[in-house]
Amino acid sequence: MPTTAPRPWYVYLLACRRGTYVGITNDLLRRYRAHCAGRGARYTRANPPQAILGARAFADRAEASRMEYWLKRQTPEDKRRWIAAAPLPPEVVAALAATDATS
Repeated sequence: MPTTAPRPWYVYLLACRRGTYVGITNDLLRRYRAHCAGRGARYTRANPPQAILGARAFADRAEASRMEYWLKRQTPEDKRRWIAAAPLPPEVVAALAATDATS
């Protein structure tokens, strides 16, 4: 019986109405949709997300949490510079395009 690889954890950066938001998830598309629907973090309920700026994959939740902790303490410019080297996973780009086409 083939085993499935564990799902990666992502540290992601959202552009919001006022500023940026950093978070972690193991299902990037589901979490982004939750933020957009007002079911995400308190910050994104008050400042709805406008776009996913990028995401980086990590092997486990602990590693992603450490990076999230570090990234939240950076300046907005440093956050954007860090995430610029991390394009969105192709499956997320495709799903977002499909969502936009049906909206």
